Amino acid sequence: MAVLIGIAATFGNALVTVNLPVVAGANGIDLVAASWLSSVFIAFNASGNLLLVRSRITWGIPAVTRTLLILYILAALIEIAYPGFATALGVRAISGLAATGLTTLAIYHLLQIFRGRLQPIGLCIGMTLPQFGTPLARLVPVELLAAGQWHGLQLVEIASALLVLAMTTALPLPPSRRGPAFEPLDFVTIGLLLPGLTLLCVAVGAGRYAWWTDTPWIGASLAAAIFLLISGMAIEHFRARPLIQTRWLATRDILRLVGVALMVRFALAEQTYGAVGLLGLGGLNNDQLHGLFVVIAIAMAGGSITAAVTLSERRLPYQVAIAALLIAAGAWIDSGASNLTRPGELYASQAMLGFGACLFLGPALLYGLLRVLKLGPNYLVSLIVVFSISQNVGGLIGSAFLGTYQVIQSKAHAAALAEHLVVGDVPVAQRLSAQGIGGLYQALQREASVLAFDDVFRLVAVIALGIAVWVILVTATKRHAASGT
Repeated sequence: MAVLIGIAATFGNALVTVNLPVVAGANGIDLVAASWLSSVFIAFNASGNLLLVRSRITWGIPAVTRTLLILYILAALIEIAYPGFATALGVRAISGLAATGLTTLAIYHLLQIFRGRLQPIGLCIGMTLPQFGTPLARLVPVELLAAGQWHGLQLVEIASALLVLAMTTALPLPPSRRGPAFEPLDFVTIGLLLPGLTLLCVAVGAGRYAWWTDTPWIGASLAAAIFLLISGMAIEHFRARPLIQTRWLATRDILRLVGVALMVRFALAEQTYGAVGLLGLGGLNNDQLHGLFVVIAIAMAGGSITAAVTLSERRLPYQVAIAALLIAAGAWIDSGASNLTRPGELYASQAMLGFGACLFLGPALLYGLLRVLKLGPNYLVSLIVVFSISQNVGGLIGSAFLGTYQVIQSKAHAAALAEHLVVGDVPVAQRLSAQGIGGLYQALQREASVLAFDDVFRLVAVIALGIAVWVILVTATKRHAASGT
């Protein structure tokens, strides 16, 4: 149950994300508007803990999660009856909230298995389960999802939600303590942070499609998002019983944790954006990438198991460093790709990234959790919210950053390649004769894009290597200081 619930948390949204171009075409919208679908999911998923943590205390985990699942199913049914952009956005928003509840529910089911000293293992596995949504969504045939004008996608989402709803009803969790938890200012904070995160995610998600400097609403959205987020955090800073412990979040250890989590998420965008984008240049679609994502899913499972088996407080920094080194090595291997690269040539490198991703998540969260336990349960919400934002919003920012870098480098490479095209050269004349100016231009742009993706892979390798070196140096410095005292 825990495995199925954890995967179901992100599976439905992953089906939309990995098929975004064709979903956009089926709904008659461009990629800028389609990017809102995944951005809204991320925003509601990242901020959902602000609302759901105290909801669980008031009404209980099972009741809250089942309510969200029912709303999710009803929203998907409404989208089938009244298809359109507005109803699609509504489904993604509710899906984001439901994903937050399902992730927590998966962890609580695992804690029924791993008790006492083994609870960190349950937490470690539970945090990695939602990561499997994307590779598994890549394995679903496009023809199945496209059936009935893409109603197949909604039906798969409804089926997965119904499965989880049936399982949790048939085998509920033991009852937990409940009581009043909400305060009036909670709703003020949520009313500021939720739209702030939504505006931030929508602007960041659309930036590389609409281009940052060409679209005024992106700048306006970012400015409004900054104002709303700062206002919400300011309220929390001066509250007697805040949802988010802002002073604790500003401590060195937590800032270090958030920084590492963000940078690792940046690096992991190589897998969701870089490798898929490179193969897409060769005309490959999801159905031709099944083998690659089977390998990635297996590697992720290996990373999760390794993280759980080797988990200990002393080894946490070294697990994070090893994960970063694996990501760096995989990205560096990919940096030698060409327009002839095919999925089989990426098996080893992408397996390293998948293994490293799941090796990192559990230890990183446990590092923060150990510090929370020393301070009390009031700090748990802050840790969960910040870690969730660093992973969800961080992943979106990472994809946007790498996508922007790829576009810039592609233009630079295209200009450099064009300088070496001389009409009098025999190969150039032959290509012009065979394909014309349009064919030559397309070939140049494709080669420039491949070279730009190679630059992206090298940048990711440098970022991940920098993370590993920094973690090792900080750990060594702390060990030396501790031994000196």
